[in-house]
Amino acid sequence: MAESKSHKAATNRIADLYGAQYNQGKGADLKTPNIAIEVETPETVSDGLRQLQGHQGPVYIAGTNKDAVEKALEKTEGTTVGVMDRNGNIIKPSTRS
Repeated sequence: MAESKSHKAATNRIADLYGAQYNQGKGADLKTPNIAIEVETPETVSDGLRQLQGHQGPVYIAGTNKDAVEKALEKTEGTTVGVMDRNGNIIKPSTRS
């Protein structure tokens, strides 16, 4: 599936904020020594949870819009996965260490 403009824009914005490189391959979209972030549209939030499996340390799903953030909050309820908005603001902190 082709990458959406909203996904690319959010990923680049968050990469700049956290000093991360955008990984277009398998695994988390953004990874630093401290956190892993998977950027998702409303339709792909569940995919993001799978992509973050096995990562150590704090992990986040960043929603590309308000709808994606709401879906991510629903899907991550009761988990250690955190949620960010499209600007990299933490909405729900990750409790994974």
